[in-house]
Amino acid sequence: MSIHNTLLEKLLLPLGDAFLGTSYIKKVKWVRSLVQMNDAELNAWKQQQLKAYLHHTLLHSNYYKNLPIATAEAPTDALQWLQQFPVLDKPTLRQQRNNLLTRPAEQLIRMVSSGSSGYQSEVFVDKEQVSISRAIQTVWMEWAGYKIGNPILQTGINPTRSFEKKLKDFFFQTNYLNAFAHTEQQVLEALQWAKKQKEPCLGGYASSLYVLAMLARQHEMKVTFKGAVSWGDKLFAHFRKTIEEAFNCKVYETYGSTEGFMMAAQFDLPYMYMMDPFVIVEIVDDNGAPVPDGTMGHVVVTNMFAKAMPLIRYRIGDLAIKLPKHEYPASRKLALPLLKQVVGRNTDLIKTASGKYMVVHSFTGIFEHIPEISQFCVVQENLHSITIKYIPGNGFHQGILQHITNQIQANLQEAFPIHYEMVDHIKPTPSGKPQLIVSKILQAQP
Repeated sequence: MSIHNTLLEKLLLPLGDAFLGTSYIKKVKWVRSLVQMNDAELNAWKQQQLKAYLHHTLLHSNYYKNLPIATAEAPTDALQWLQQFPVLDKPTLRQQRNNLLTRPAEQLIRMVSSGSSGYQSEVFVDKEQVSISRAIQTVWMEWAGYKIGNPILQTGINPTRSFEKKLKDFFFQTNYLNAFAHTEQQVLEALQWAKKQKEPCLGGYASSLYVLAMLARQHEMKVTFKGAVSWGDKLFAHFRKTIEEAFNCKVYETYGSTEGFMMAAQFDLPYMYMMDPFVIVEIVDDNGAPVPDGTMGHVVVTNMFAKAMPLIRYRIGDLAIKLPKHEYPASRKLALPLLKQVVGRNTDLIKTASGKYMVVHSFTGIFEHIPEISQFCVVQENLHSITIKYIPGNGFHQGILQHITNQIQANLQEAFPIHYEMVDHIKPTPSGKPQLIVSKILQAQP
């Protein structure tokens, strides 16, 4: 570990936590230790934490207080107790927002996401939960070869960096690339920056990393990353192959959601380790009953540290498959359980005639702030325009569409034509999620 890495982890980050009232670096060390537990330790920890969490929820959340489970006798086994709680879906989350809270909303951090499902969800978290989520993401980066303080080329949808984020970017040597609309020049400049760094890492939305890799290959630019970590959307096989070949590194897929669930990540295996010390991931049938490992079902998840707004057995809209125990590799670095596959929607890209790319988050980053539109889907049939199909929600008016056009064109920095079509229904993909982007130009590409 270099002097910079040591200084950052031992001195600067603890001082930053003290100043901001957070506990990031303490949580990083804590996460590192918890994921190293053996089977017996994991089971004991999960029983203890889950039992305490369910008790806390029934005491402090009005929504759960009013359910029959609140007056029923609790089983000794915490996992059996969890099964008695109903599955929480997105419509219920929206309707019961205030009743779910255990503290006043003004004391909490609001997180809004249209997510990959196209449906807006709103949750509230406290600083403790934020610190845990950031710590888990750091440990996932470390699984890819990262050390705190090493340079990172990161793509994201927060082009306006707050003072706190600018400080983070400086101390963490982060080059933050706007994923709203990649221009060729921006990508090439970012890759030139990465070439000058020592053991840089790459992180961001899978589709966005794919764009970087395509442009690097197109311009025959040789850039080597220590490792690449993808999040936010599905890492398709051709995405992974292109990124690994272009940047001479391994790609590590992660699985999380904006609602604060950090569910699973790759390390030494082709499968993803589920983060059992922090979340309970269940795969269930249509009625909420667990399906056998190896069987595809709906993902429902419980975050044992989401105390400000408990979401128990929350159905996030994905289908997935757990790896059966008899298929576990004989040698693996961690005792955490394994997720075999997440069934994702077919995320495409939008390409303009000027050579710019937009990924799914180019649109969700705008629509998440527009509750007047309930659902949307972007369709592209040529390089010269797109059509946005939309289902209007409460308070919708025509000015909303002009606002969306202005936002997209501002991010693209060009007057790209955008057409709109109001519809009553948007057909979902096999996973149950609506497909946000349908590119009839790019979908045939390998």
